[in-house]
Amino acid sequence: MTANAQGVSAGRTKAAARGGGVDRASRSRARADGESMNSWKAKLRPYLFIAPLVILSGVFIYYCIGFTVATSFTDWDGISDEMDFIGLKNYAKLLAPGSVFWTALKNNIIFMVVTVVIQAGLGLILAVILKERLPGSNFFKAIFFMPIAMAPVIIAAIFRIIMDPNVGAINEALRFLHLDFLAQSWLGDPKIALYSICAINIFEWMGFSMIIYYAGLMSIPEDIYEAAKIDGCGFWNTLFRITIPNLSGTTNTLILLGIVGSLKTFDIVIQTTGGGPGRSTEFLNTYLYKAGVQQFNGGLSAAIGVMVLIIAVVLSIIQVVVNNRANR
Repeated sequence: MTANAQGVSAGRTKAAARGGGVDRASRSRARADGESMNSWKAKLRPYLFIAPLVILSGVFIYYCIGFTVATSFTDWDGISDEMDFIGLKNYAKLLAPGSVFWTALKNNIIFMVVTVVIQAGLGLILAVILKERLPGSNFFKAIFFMPIAMAPVIIAAIFRIIMDPNVGAINEALRFLHLDFLAQSWLGDPKIALYSICAINIFEWMGFSMIIYYAGLMSIPEDIYEAAKIDGCGFWNTLFRITIPNLSGTTNTLILLGIVGSLKTFDIVIQTTGGGPGRSTEFLNTYLYKAGVQQFNGGLSAAIGVMVLIIAVVLSIIQVVVNNRANR
């Protein structure tokens, strides 16, 4: 019995020694791993992953922004190497009372308000209707979304023909219905040309709002709607008390995209009215184009671009602040 006890005790001692060796090895590896994680190579590794994006952004975005800002303080024709520093003269000319800039800014604001509100409203209504899984709903979703897949230049060319005062489809249809008094020069009348462009933009982007709202509707639990039906809520109560509040984040996203998109509007305007008649449809980007390309005033064109950037940033910040306060 004594010999057996001694054997067992010796076995336990050897096992403990082996276990202690394993623990020491594990601790050593852990310390090595910790030291490697704290090394400069480990700290540098995350930055290497984002380095390509930062380099591309720096070259193609931030360098161009910096060059535009620097150019806005010069007198430059946009072609030659001569760039004469003139300080704030381009901005003084731009912001002077009666400047074309203020007309273009007013048109941009009207365009932004009309298109953002109507696009969001129509998109929401279409999304709510198509969510009911009516026969042919997938077909209509594709039809409403189709304009987004088309180039804006093509859409502008089509509507320029449709809105032609003499042979356009809109006026021809009105004459066929004996409503000749409603026939207009849709793109040639200074009073309605801007709103005609708004209608073209709404046609193009309404499907985008519809798809975004439709995706938001799919994220709302059906239990909420079932509980509302049990409580006797009708369509309008459900829409204003359940659907719209739950889509507030989606609405804010569409508003932000609409603000930025309205300030970028160029192709539809330049292809339909060219900023006319007069200055009735002059936008900031069409004014920038004319100043830089047609008038060879690169400095003034750069100043307009800087102002567009500032306006976009300010409006985006205001929208985000208002949204954050509303969600508190």
